[in-house]
Amino acid sequence: MDYCLVVGESLVDVVGDVEHPGGSAANVAVALARLGRPVRFATSYADDARGRVVAEHLAASGVELATDPHVLDRTSAAIATIGPDGSASYEFDLDWRFGPVEVAEPPAFVHVCSIAAVLAPGADDVLALLDRLAPGPVVTYDVNARPAITGTGPGVVARVEAVTRRATIVKASDEDLAALWPDLPLTDAAAHLRSLGPEAVVVTRGAEGAEWHGADGVVVGRAVPTTVVDTIGAGDTFSAAIVDALWDGLDPAATVAHAARAAAVTVSRAGPNPPTRAELG
Repeated sequence: MDYCLVVGESLVDVVGDVEHPGGSAANVAVALARLGRPVRFATSYADDARGRVVAEHLAASGVELATDPHVLDRTSAAIATIGPDGSASYEFDLDWRFGPVEVAEPPAFVHVCSIAAVLAPGADDVLALLDRLAPGPVVTYDVNARPAITGTGPGVVARVEAVTRRATIVKASDEDLAALWPDLPLTDAAAHLRSLGPEAVVVTRGAEGAEWHGADGVVVGRAVPTTVVDTIGAGDTFSAAIVDALWDGLDPAATVAHAARAAAVTVSRAGPNPPTRAELG
């Protein structure tokens, strides 16, 4: 059976007095599962109250764990501040590592993202896992830079580039590219990432849509108009929908359009709450 192995952090998003189970990788795993895709998830959280909330959230969407998650002393948290336009900024209380991953059957897809790809000590294990699984699966990587916790210096850029060299498809927002390569125009930054080996780089630009930079040039997709409640989990939903589209063999234009529709549902409601297949029609 084909499945996607998602690797990365789980945490609790704290928005005012409300706590939402989330984390970039957890959001991707949940989004894929809600779209009906088999998912195994290599992650970590503590055996505490917040960890139990995360575990229940994952189980409710049908996400299967690929490792024992209880390797942390406390479950990580992200304190989110929502701006007037619905955009979210974060402060983190986070630790990242994960235990041995059981891979009895090779995955068709592997998704890695965000903090997990660059924050030690777990980041080294992410690279080792990708090398162990190569060259079989399609590897998708969402840069999803978090300067507040990782910084944006040469060490972080080197780790982003190391994962990019192992990826098939890389996704990055315009903000990610500006933070990591401030001296490069967006198009040049995307070209730099493509030069490291992936087949395509997808650049998201919020309300301005997204661009697929591939061998046949640039495909531009429009954002789907919606009322924005907050943007928590929108990029993660976009990533999951890319994997979902690749699973069905969609072309770049259809892939970007599908991802935009899925992300529009997420931003229309509070917290990281991606759509089901039925909600996408």
